[in-house]
Amino acid sequence: MTAQEGAVKKTEKSLKKQAPAKKPAVAPKKAAAAVKGVDPAKTVAPSTPRGESRTALVRRARRINRELAEVYPYAHPELDFENPFQLVVATVLSAQTTDLRVNQTTPALFAKYPTPEDLAAADPEEVEEILRPTGFFRAKTKSVIGLSKALAEDFGGEVPGRLEDLVKLPGVGRKTAFVVLGNAFGRPGISVDTHFQRLVRRWQWTAETDPDKIEAAVGALFPKSDWTDLSHHVIWHGRRICHARKPACGACPIAPLCPAYGEGETDPEKAKKLLKYEKGGFPGQRLNPPRAYLEAGGKPAPPLGAAG
Repeated sequence: MTAQEGAVKKTEKSLKKQAPAKKPAVAPKKAAAAVKGVDPAKTVAPSTPRGESRTALVRRARRINRELAEVYPYAHPELDFENPFQLVVATVLSAQTTDLRVNQTTPALFAKYPTPEDLAAADPEEVEEILRPTGFFRAKTKSVIGLSKALAEDFGGEVPGRLEDLVKLPGVGRKTAFVVLGNAFGRPGISVDTHFQRLVRRWQWTAETDPDKIEAAVGALFPKSDWTDLSHHVIWHGRRICHARKPACGACPIAPLCPAYGEGETDPEKAKKLLKYEKGGFPGQRLNPPRAYLEAGGKPAPPLGAAG
Protein backbone atom coordinates (compact mmCIF):
# COMPACT_ATOMS: atom_id res chain seq x y z
CA MET A 1 0.00 0.00 0.00
CA THR A 2 1.38 3.34 -1.01
CA ALA A 3 1.49 6.29 1.34
CA GLN A 4 -1.22 8.05 -0.75
CA GLU A 5 -3.61 5.07 -0.53
CA GLY A 6 -3.09 4.89 3.23
CA ALA A 7 -4.00 8.54 3.59
CA VAL A 8 -7.24 8.06 1.59
CA LYS A 9 -8.33 5.08 3.74
CA LYS A 10 -7.58 7.02 6.91
CA THR A 11 -9.76 9.91 5.68
CA GLU A 12 -12.66 7.58 4.79
CA LYS A 13 -12.49 5.92 8.21
CA SER A 14 -12.58 9.33 9.89
CA LEU A 15 -15.64 10.40 7.90
CA LYS A 16 -17.57 7.25 8.88
CA LYS A 17 -17.13 8.10 12.54
CA GLN A 18 -18.79 11.51 12.13
CA ALA A 19 -22.48 11.83 13.08
CA PRO A 20 -24.80 11.97 10.06
CA ALA A 21 -26.11 15.41 9.21
CA LYS A 22 -29.61 16.15 10.50
CA LYS A 23 -32.36 16.48 7.94
CA PRO A 24 -33.65 20.05 7.67
CA ALA A 25 -37.13 20.65 9.05
CA VAL A 26 -39.57 21.02 6.18
CA ALA A 27 -43.11 22.29 6.47
CA PRO A 28 -45.74 19.72 5.45
CA LYS A 29 -46.84 19.81 1.85
CA LYS A 30 -50.47 20.13 2.85
CA ALA A 31 -52.27 21.87 5.67
CA ALA A 32 -55.81 20.56 5.89
CA ALA A 33 -58.41 23.31 6.09
CA ALA A 34 -60.96 22.26 8.70
CA VAL A 35 -63.35 24.94 7.57
CA LYS A 36 -66.62 24.06 5.90
CA GLY A 37 -66.66 24.82 2.20
CA VAL A 38 -62.92 25.49 1.92
CA ASP A 39 -60.54 23.15 0.11
CA PRO A 40 -57.43 21.99 1.98
CA ALA A 41 -54.36 24.15 1.44
CA LYS A 42 -52.23 22.79 -1.40
CA THR A 43 -48.79 23.86 -0.18
CA VAL A 44 -47.31 25.59 2.81
CA ALA A 45 -44.66 28.28 2.62
CA PRO A 46 -41.49 26.74 4.10
CA SER A 47 -39.91 30.06 5.00
CA THR A 48 -40.64 33.74 5.49
CA PRO A 49 -40.81 35.87 2.33
CA ARG A 50 -37.49 37.63 2.86
CA GLY A 51 -36.65 39.89 0.02
CA GLU A 52 -40.26 39.81 -1.21
CA SER A 53 -40.75 42.48 -3.84
CA ARG A 54 -43.43 45.13 -3.53
CA THR A 55 -45.33 43.56 -6.43
CA ALA A 56 -45.15 40.11 -4.85
CA LEU A 57 -46.37 41.50 -1.52
CA VAL A 58 -49.37 43.19 -3.14
CA ARG A 59 -50.27 40.01 -5.00
CA ARG A 60 -49.95 37.84 -1.89
CA ALA A 61 -51.94 40.27 0.27
CA ARG A 62 -54.76 40.50 -2.25
CA ARG A 63 -54.86 36.75 -2.69
CA ILE A 64 -55.16 36.31 1.08
CA ASN A 65 -58.10 38.70 1.06
CA ARG A 66 -59.75 36.80 -1.81
CA GLU A 67 -59.29 33.50 0.01
CA LEU A 68 -60.74 34.92 3.22
CA ALA A 69 -63.69 36.34 1.28
CA GLU A 70 -64.54 32.77 0.26
CA VAL A 71 -64.19 31.51 3.83
CA TYR A 72 -66.26 34.35 5.32
CA PRO A 73 -68.67 35.45 2.56
CA TYR A 74 -71.11 36.54 5.26
CA ALA A 75 -68.57 38.60 7.27
CA HIS A 76 -70.18 41.62 8.89
CA PRO A 77 -69.72 43.96 11.84
CA GLU A 78 -70.23 41.85 14.94
CA LEU A 79 -71.99 44.58 16.87
CA ASP A 80 -75.81 44.72 16.85
CA PHE A 81 -77.13 48.06 15.61
CA GLU A 82 -80.11 49.50 13.79
CA ASN A 83 -78.83 52.99 12.99
CA PRO A 84 -75.58 55.03 13.02
CA PHE A 85 -76.19 56.27 16.57
CA GLN A 86 -76.44 52.73 17.94
CA LEU A 87 -73.34 51.70 16.00
CA VAL A 88 -71.14 54.53 17.25
CA VAL A 89 -72.22 53.95 20.85
CA ALA A 90 -71.75 50.17 20.59
CA THR A 91 -68.30 50.60 19.03
CA VAL A 92 -67.18 52.91 21.85
CA LEU A 93 -68.45 50.36 24.38
CA SER A 94 -66.55 47.51 22.66
CA ALA A 95 -63.17 48.76 23.92
CA GLN A 96 -61.53 46.28 26.31
CA THR A 97 -64.38 43.78 26.05
CA THR A 98 -66.01 41.44 23.54
CA ASP A 99 -68.61 42.39 20.97
CA LEU A 100 -70.77 39.66 22.47
CA ARG A 101 -70.78 41.37 25.87
CA VAL A 102 -71.68 44.67 24.23
CA ASN A 103 -74.50 43.06 22.26
CA GLN A 104 -75.88 41.55 25.43
CA THR A 105 -75.79 44.94 27.16
CA THR A 106 -76.97 47.49 24.59
CA PRO A 107 -80.59 46.32 24.22
CA ALA A 108 -81.38 47.68 27.69
CA LEU A 109 -79.41 50.87 27.00
CA PHE A 110 -81.15 51.67 23.70
CA ALA A 111 -84.56 50.70 25.04
CA LYS A 112 -84.21 53.34 27.76
CA TYR A 113 -82.27 55.92 25.72
CA PRO A 114 -83.19 55.50 22.03
CA THR A 115 -81.88 58.86 20.79
CA PRO A 116 -78.80 61.05 21.37
CA GLU A 117 -81.01 63.58 23.14
CA ASP A 118 -82.26 60.89 25.54
CA LEU A 119 -78.78 59.62 26.37
CA ALA A 120 -77.40 63.15 26.66
CA ALA A 121 -79.92 63.90 29.42
CA ALA A 122 -79.46 60.57 31.23
CA ASP A 123 -78.48 60.16 34.86
CA PRO A 124 -74.85 58.93 34.73
CA GLU A 125 -75.37 56.54 37.64
CA GLU A 126 -78.23 54.82 35.83
CA VAL A 127 -76.17 54.49 32.67
CA GLU A 128 -73.22 53.15 34.66
CA GLU A 129 -75.38 50.42 36.11
CA ILE A 130 -76.49 49.32 32.64
CA LEU A 131 -72.95 49.39 31.26
CA ARG A 132 -71.31 47.69 34.23
CA PRO A 133 -71.00 44.29 32.43
CA THR A 134 -68.82 45.86 29.69
CA GLY A 135 -66.05 46.88 32.09
CA PHE A 136 -64.56 50.37 32.53
CA PHE A 137 -68.19 51.41 32.81
CA ARG A 138 -67.55 54.83 34.39
CA ALA A 139 -65.26 55.96 31.59
CA LYS A 140 -67.58 54.49 28.97
CA THR A 141 -70.57 56.21 30.53
CA LYS A 142 -68.75 59.52 30.33
CA SER A 143 -67.90 58.90 26.68
CA VAL A 144 -71.35 57.83 25.46
CA ILE A 145 -73.12 60.65 27.33
CA GLY A 146 -70.51 63.10 26.05
CA LEU A 147 -70.77 62.01 22.44
CA SER A 148 -74.57 62.09 22.70
CA LYS A 149 -74.44 65.68 23.94
CA ALA A 150 -72.12 66.59 21.07
CA LEU A 151 -74.45 64.96 18.55
CA ALA A 152 -77.47 66.76 20.02
CA GLU A 153 -75.81 70.17 20.28
CA ASP A 154 -73.47 70.24 17.28
CA PHE A 155 -75.00 67.89 14.70
CA GLY A 156 -78.75 68.16 15.17
CA GLY A 157 -78.98 64.75 16.80
CA GLU A 158 -77.53 63.01 13.74
CA VAL A 159 -74.27 61.07 13.46
CA PRO A 160 -72.02 62.89 10.98
CA GLY A 161 -70.76 61.02 7.95
CA ARG A 162 -67.31 62.63 7.80
CA LEU A 163 -64.14 61.38 9.44
CA GLU A 164 -63.08 64.83 10.63
CA ASP A 165 -66.41 65.28 12.44
CA LEU A 166 -66.58 61.81 13.94
CA VAL A 167 -63.16 61.96 15.58
CA LYS A 168 -64.23 65.11 17.46
CA LEU A 169 -66.81 63.10 19.41
CA PRO A 170 -65.77 61.96 22.92
CA GLY A 171 -64.41 58.41 22.88
CA VAL A 172 -64.29 58.23 19.07
CA GLY A 173 -60.92 57.64 17.39
CA ARG A 174 -60.04 56.71 13.83
CA LYS A 175 -60.80 53.01 14.34
CA THR A 176 -64.30 53.71 15.65
CA ALA A 177 -64.87 56.36 12.99
CA PHE A 178 -63.99 53.95 10.18
CA VAL A 179 -66.29 51.28 11.63
CA VAL A 180 -69.14 53.80 11.52
CA LEU A 181 -68.25 55.20 8.09
CA GLY A 182 -67.85 51.78 6.50
CA ASN A 183 -70.86 50.05 8.03
CA ALA A 184 -73.39 52.84 8.54
CA PHE A 185 -72.56 55.09 5.59
CA GLY A 186 -70.93 52.74 3.08
CA ARG A 187 -67.73 54.80 2.96
CA PRO A 188 -64.55 52.66 2.76
CA GLY A 189 -62.25 52.55 5.76
CA ILE A 190 -59.80 50.22 7.49
CA SER A 191 -60.55 49.36 11.12
CA VAL A 192 -57.26 48.61 12.84
CA ASP A 193 -58.23 46.71 15.98
CA THR A 194 -55.97 44.34 17.93
CA HIS A 195 -56.81 41.37 15.67
CA PHE A 196 -56.06 43.36 12.53
CA GLN A 197 -52.74 44.61 13.93
CA ARG A 198 -51.65 41.12 14.92
CA LEU A 199 -52.52 39.41 11.65
CA VAL A 200 -51.09 41.93 9.20
CA ARG A 201 -47.78 41.80 11.05
CA ARG A 202 -47.93 38.00 11.22
CA TRP A 203 -48.48 37.94 7.46
CA GLN A 204 -45.65 40.46 6.99
CA TRP A 205 -47.81 42.99 5.22
CA THR A 206 -46.14 45.61 7.39
CA ALA A 207 -43.76 45.84 10.35
CA GLU A 208 -45.41 48.97 11.71
CA THR A 209 -46.85 48.95 15.22
CA ASP A 210 -48.63 52.31 15.29
CA PRO A 211 -52.30 51.87 14.25
CA ASP A 212 -52.30 54.93 11.99
CA LYS A 213 -49.14 53.74 10.20
CA ILE A 214 -50.58 50.22 9.88
CA GLU A 215 -53.72 51.72 8.37
CA ALA A 216 -51.67 53.65 5.80
CA ALA A 217 -49.36 50.74 4.96
CA VAL A 218 -52.13 48.17 4.48
CA GLY A 219 -54.39 50.64 2.72
CA ALA A 220 -51.69 51.12 0.09
CA LEU A 221 -51.84 47.41 -0.79
CA PHE A 222 -55.54 47.40 -1.73
CA PRO A 223 -58.04 49.41 -3.74
CA LYS A 224 -59.98 51.75 -1.48
CA SER A 225 -63.22 49.95 -2.36
CA ASP A 226 -61.87 46.80 -0.62
CA TRP A 227 -61.03 48.43 2.71
CA THR A 228 -64.22 47.82 4.69
CA ASP A 229 -64.66 44.17 3.66
CA LEU A 230 -60.93 43.59 4.12
CA SER A 231 -61.27 44.73 7.72
CA HIS A 232 -64.11 42.27 8.32
CA HIS A 233 -62.21 39.38 6.72
CA VAL A 234 -59.03 39.94 8.73
CA ILE A 235 -60.83 40.51 12.04
CA TRP A 236 -63.06 37.47 11.56
CA HIS A 237 -60.03 35.30 10.77
CA GLY A 238 -58.24 36.58 13.87
CA ARG A 239 -61.20 35.75 16.08
CA ARG A 240 -61.95 32.35 14.64
CA ILE A 241 -58.72 30.75 13.47
CA CYS A 242 -55.57 32.88 13.74
CA HIS A 243 -55.63 33.39 17.51
CA ALA A 244 -53.04 35.40 19.40
CA ARG A 245 -51.63 32.69 21.66
CA LYS A 246 -52.34 29.52 19.74
CA PRO A 247 -53.30 29.97 16.10
CA ALA A 248 -54.97 26.98 14.46
CA CYS A 249 -52.40 26.65 11.65
CA GLY A 250 -53.49 23.14 10.73
CA ALA A 251 -57.03 24.36 10.07
CA CYS A 252 -56.07 27.54 8.26
CA PRO A 253 -57.19 27.89 4.63
CA ILE A 254 -54.50 30.46 3.85
CA ALA A 255 -51.58 28.48 5.30
CA PRO A 256 -49.79 28.36 1.90
CA LEU A 257 -49.64 32.16 1.89
CA CYS A 258 -48.63 32.65 5.53
CA PRO A 259 -44.96 33.23 6.43
CA ALA A 260 -45.80 32.50 10.08
CA TYR A 261 -47.14 29.00 9.48
CA GLY A 262 -46.06 26.75 12.33
CA GLU A 263 -46.36 29.29 15.12
CA GLY A 264 -49.50 27.47 16.20
CA GLU A 265 -50.92 23.95 16.16
CA THR A 266 -50.25 22.30 12.79
CA ASP A 267 -51.96 18.96 13.38
CA PRO A 268 -55.31 19.25 11.55
CA GLU A 269 -57.36 17.41 14.17
CA LYS A 270 -55.87 19.29 17.10
CA ALA A 271 -56.15 22.59 15.23
CA LYS A 272 -59.82 21.94 14.48
CA LYS A 273 -60.52 21.90 18.22
CA LEU A 274 -59.14 25.46 18.50
CA LEU A 275 -61.68 26.98 16.11
CA LYS A 276 -64.06 29.49 17.64
CA TYR A 277 -67.56 30.77 17.01
CA GLU A 278 -69.43 29.21 14.09
CA LYS A 279 -66.22 27.62 12.74
CA GLY A 280 -66.06 25.60 15.93
CA GLY A 281 -69.79 24.93 15.97
CA PHE A 282 -70.60 27.60 18.55
CA PRO A 283 -72.83 30.71 18.46
CA GLY A 284 -71.45 33.92 17.01
CA GLN A 285 -71.36 37.28 18.76
CA ARG A 286 -74.54 38.96 17.52
CA LEU A 287 -77.97 38.44 19.03
CA ASN A 288 -79.54 39.67 15.79
CA PRO A 289 -77.12 38.72 12.99
CA PRO A 290 -77.74 39.41 9.29
CA ARG A 291 -79.82 36.93 7.32
CA ALA A 292 -76.81 35.92 5.19
CA TYR A 293 -74.99 34.75 8.31
CA LEU A 294 -77.93 32.68 9.49
CA GLU A 295 -78.44 31.19 6.04
CA ALA A 296 -74.78 30.13 6.05
CA GLY A 297 -75.36 28.14 9.23
CA GLY A 298 -74.35 30.77 11.77
CA LYS A 299 -75.98 30.76 15.19
CA PRO A 300 -77.08 33.92 17.04
CA ALA A 301 -75.57 34.60 20.46
CA PRO A 302 -77.64 34.15 23.62
CA PRO A 303 -78.99 37.23 25.45
CA LEU A 304 -77.38 38.41 28.67
CA GLY A 305 -77.99 35.96 31.50
CA ALA A 306 -79.17 33.11 29.27
CA ALA A 307 -77.84 29.65 29.96
CA GLY A 308 -75.21 28.37 27.56
